[in-house]
Order: sequence, then structure tokens, then C-alpha cells
Amino acid sequence: MKSFLKYVFATIVGLLIFSVLWVLLFFAMIGVAMSSSKNTAPISENTVFELELKGNLVERAEEDIWTSIAAEMNSSQRQIALDDIVESIEKAAGEDKIKGIYLKIGNLSASMASLQQIYRCLGQFKKSGKFIVAYGDYYGNGTYYLASIADKVYLNPEGTLALSGLQASTMFYKNLLDKLGVDMQIFKVGTFKSAVEPFTQTSMSEANKLQLTAYINSLWKEITTSVAQNRATTVDNINAFADSGLFFGEAMETVKYKLIDSLVYQSDMDSIIKALTVKDYHTASLDDIKNVSSKHKSRSKNKIAVLYAVGEIDGSDERSGINSQKIVDELIDLADDDKIKAVVLRVNSPGGSAFGSEQIWQAVGKVKARKPVVVSMGDYAASGGYYISCIADRIFAEPTTLTGSIGIFGMFPNVKGLFDKIGLSFESVKTNKFSDFGATYRPMAAEEKVLLQKYIEKGYDLFTKRCADGRGMSQDSIKKIAEGRIYSGSDALQLGLVDELGGLNEAIAFAAKQAKVDEYSIKNYPAVKTVMEQLTEMFSTSVRTKLLQIALGDQYKLYDAIQKSQNTVGIKTLMPYTIEVK
Repeated sequence: MKSFLKYVFATIVGLLIFSVLWVLLFFAMIGVAMSSSKNTAPISENTVFELELKGNLVERAEEDIWTSIAAEMNSSQRQIALDDIVESIEKAAGEDKIKGIYLKIGNLSASMASLQQIYRCLGQFKKSGKFIVAYGDYYGNGTYYLASIADKVYLNPEGTLALSGLQASTMFYKNLLDKLGVDMQIFKVGTFKSAVEPFTQTSMSEANKLQLTAYINSLWKEITTSVAQNRATTVDNINAFADSGLFFGEAMETVKYKLIDSLVYQSDMDSIIKALTVKDYHTASLDDIKNVSSKHKSRSKNKIAVLYAVGEIDGSDERSGINSQKIVDELIDLADDDKIKAVVLRVNSPGGSAFGSEQIWQAVGKVKARKPVVVSMGDYAASGGYYISCIADRIFAEPTTLTGSIGIFGMFPNVKGLFDKIGLSFESVKTNKFSDFGATYRPMAAEEKVLLQKYIEKGYDLFTKRCADGRGMSQDSIKKIAEGRIYSGSDALQLGLVDELGGLNEAIAFAAKQAKVDEYSIKNYPAVKTVMEQLTEMFSTSVRTKLLQIALGDQYKLYDAIQKSQNTVGIKTLMPYTIEVK
């Protein structure tokens, strides 16, 4: 009886603690919701757009209550949206009251293709005759690339310019899986299809090293070429600095190499900006500018739809990935809507389910039969991400977009070794030879392996045929450049996998031209959920994931990788990694 009462008491206490935490979380959410609804004051005369680049750069702005809470608890999890930044820079260029941009560079986690889009917008801003100045305590490769376009670049006297070159790394799980007694049974087509390597090897294959080396060299060429042009120096000079090791504790060397204009403290930036404007200048943040109505926003009934396809296709986290059925439904609705004159599919995906990719491909074809479809590739549009893109009328990519990876694989765990270690055993009866096909408690039989490999090869043949038909190339030509190999946007252009280098704005302009509309408004899909809509979902299954992300911070990536190693089964068109340029 005492034991029973003890358990009852413990349960009651647990429920009370859980309830209190939920009440606190609820009021925190209400506070975020109320703060997000505040209106911004009008822009004043002599205003400087203070653009702080810090946190995680994401594709699209959302009123994400979880992100807001995470940012309050952990500043490193602050998210800033690419579309907010681009739109705000464009607004600032056309607003006479804004005299310039002050780039405050922080620790920004971003992929190179997104940085290129911001870089191009800053270049357009400079054409307005307004100034750009940049300051940072620390510059990484990517953030310095952005800062280099400024008229003047400043560094803290005790700061760091870590312009040290790029690297790409992969975490391997094979030794861990061996210790656990888990054997991953792999089926694939594509010499370069490296998504399975972490589960089967302890180091990179030569093919993977080759493709990654080519890709990061392409990125580094973009960085060094642009920086050399902006700073009136040479690529050789930049590489000499990168190889010198002077980026730690030798701030004065950055001035000698002509990479930094002056060493100043952040408090000195006030007098520098006053000299460029007036003594009593005002500042406006990204939140201020993004809430200002655009003077040039069109009210035309003709609409260009921008449909965002971001994340893994039919992955485990539906909230931050692509649900193929929802995207298909959106595409069919857009095809039927006569007000939508063209569709721009914004793809930022490493791929995922082969079945889901095929469904999206088919729906894109239905839209294409009714109106122009243009693809804009973001940081990556690889494997399944390329699958859903290849049928478009036109494909735009950034020079550093990671694309290609035309390959397919299947991965099925055999956990018999693990079960043996912990004392579990299985026995089954069946009616037919393949009734227990795919059972994880035993290794696959030779005949089962043959069947599955044939199925994988059939999927690869379909994938390459889709690419060939979409690109107007022969299937043999596609297969020669496929094999799961990744390419930069620049290399993909040379191979015929993309049509033009450019960002979302260029893709929208092309779509409007194809639709033969001069005046149009832009409508984004799917519609983002408001804070209040998210409040109603706070008891959903995504709560546990979001709380883990907040609690673990950057370590969540490792946790997520381990989780995916358990869930990445079935037939996939997936790229295994993204490469950040810090």
C-alpha cells in the first residue's frame, strides 16, 4: 500500500510540475504574440538602416512563436529570414529618408547561396548612391564576403578576420553502429551518392572527396573573386592571407593586406556614421524596415505565385520539411486559379522520399500545362530537390547553389546483433516466401537483396528519364553527369542542369515575362501561420521537438542526425548534408 501511495504521490507531483511548466510556456507565448503585433513608427528623416546579421539565416519569414521563445532563451538560436532582408534592402534603396546601411556583422550561420542573394541586393542598393559601412568583432568567410561590398569595412582592434578558406566534413556512424550491433543494409545507384557513407564507412570515399573538393573550390572562387574586386586586391593576396595564419590575434595584419580599412571599436561607429549623415541621425532595424509599407507594391489582380518547397521531402519533421501531398494540393489549386498567371517554385531541399518527389514532379507538370513554371533554387536543390525542379520551363540557381545529386538509395537496418546483445530473440511464421520482407530482426536473404536492388535501379532509371525529359536531353547524357554527383550552380549551368544564374527576383521577372504580364503582384504559398494559429497547436506532437531544439541548441543537430540514422529507411533521393559558410 505504501508503495502504491508513493507512486500516486509521485504521479500527482509530476502532473503539477508539468502543468505549471505549460502555464508558464503559455504566458510566454502570449507575451511573444503581443510583442509581435506592435506597429512600427514611420521612418524619420536622416535614417540609417542598421542591419544586424546574427543568428541562423532561414529561407522565409514566419511568425514562429517557437523561434521567438528560443531566441529569448538562447540568443544563438535567433533566426533572421532571407526574404525579410532582401525586401528590406530593396525598400531602403527606394526610401529617400534612408541615407545608408550600417552592416553590424555577428555570428551568422548561413549557406553561401543565401549570402549571394543578399550580396547582390546590397550591390543594387549601392547604385542608389547611398553608403554602406560594415563593422564586426568577428568576420567569417561568408560574412566577410558580404561585408566586402561595403564602402568601408571596420574591425574591432581585438577582433578576428577568419578568412581562412572552406572545408566540408561528414560525421560517420559506422563504428557506433558496429558497437550497437546494427548493420545497415545498403542498396544504391550512383558512384557519388554519398548519403549512405556515414552508415557504411569510417571515412570519405575517393568519389565523395572529389565532388566535395570541386564544390568547395567553386564556392571559394566566388568568395575570393568578389572580395578581390571589392577590395582592389588580388585573389593571390587573399589566399596568401588565408594561408598565413594571421587571422588570430593579428588584427593589424588585416589592414596591411588591404582587407580591412580601419581598426575601431563599435562605440566609434557612431562618429563615423555622423560624418556620413548628420549629427542627429536616426536608426531603423530590420524589424522596423520590414514593417514599412512598400511604395512600389503592386495591387494588380494579375498574380505571380511563389510556392516555397523548403526542407526534406516527406521527412520526419513535417513542420520544417516538405509534405508532398500538401505541396501537390497547392500546385493543383494554383493551376486552377485563373488569377495566378505564373508559378515560381522556390526550392531549398536536399531531397527525401523518391515516391513523394515523383508526386510533386507530376503536379508541377500539370501546372506547366496551364501556365509558366519557373524554378528558383536556393542554398540547395539536390537529389529529390532536383527531381521536382527538372520539369520547369526555366531553372535559376545561384552560382553556389548545391544541386544535382541525381541518384537513389535504399537503407534497411538489421538490428539482430543489437537484439542478441540485450537478450531479445524473434521467431515468426508466414504464409508466403516474402511475407516478412524488410524485417529488421534478421539479415536480408540473397533473393530479397536482388529484388530490392532491381527496384532501386528502376527508380534511378525513372529519375534520370524525368531529368532527361525535363531538360530536353537524352537519358544517356543525363546518366553521364548523374551518378549522385553534386555540382555548384555555376558547374550545373555548364552541364545544362540549370538555365540561368540568379536569385528569386530574377526568376519572378522571367515568369512574368513568360506570362506576358507587365503589372503583377506577388503572392506567397503556403500561407504562413500567425502566432495565434501556432498557439492553438502548442499541444501538438511538435512541442517535444521544439523544446528539445531550444534546450540543446547547436547540439540538436547531433541528436537529429542520430534520430535520422534510425528513421532513414526506405527508398530515398536524398543529399546527406548542407555546407555552411561562416
